[in-house]
Amino acid sequence: MEKQIAKLNYLRMAPRKVRLVASLLRGLSVNEAEAQLLMMRKRATQPLIKLLRSAVSGAKNRKMDIDKLIVESIMVDGGPMLKRFMPRAQGRMAEIQKKMSHITLTLAENDKVVKKYTIVVPKKEKHLAHEENAKPAKVAPKPKKEKAVVRKGTTVIKKVFSKNTQDTSGGK
Repeated sequence: MEKQIAKLNYLRMAPRKVRLVASLLRGLSVNEAEAQLLMMRKRATQPLIKLLRSAVSGAKNRKMDIDKLIVESIMVDGGPMLKRFMPRAQGRMAEIQKKMSHITLTLAENDKVVKKYTIVVPKKEKHLAHEENAKPAKVAPKPKKEKAVVRKGTTVIKKVFSKNTQDTSGGK
């Protein structure tokens, strides 16, 4: 049974976050694994898709049967850490660890042919506001400020009420 190994080193992502996605791929066929990655909404899926496609391409060059390929193992190890510091109270510092990952993907040929799936990724729909023939949506008019008339003696003082309750008339 032939094997194809692909590695991705120094990925600027924490291994703990990459392992969440990678653990779902073990034992799946190459086609199912790619479909699984395309439907996930994690940041780690993009580098893993590239790594999987690279491994499949290497397997093609070695004349392996792609319909029989499965993800035998996928290991996510920690890489070097960039250490940065953030100032804290009273002259102290807190360490920030920017972690990296090393990913090793192993593809192996299975004895039986795996059922091949077709992956259809739907296109994004356009919003009506971006189309040429669409009319702009009507915006509701802003509510008018309330005006109250207060009589003091013989003079008339107008007050305008708004969010900031300042007297605009200059009276007391």
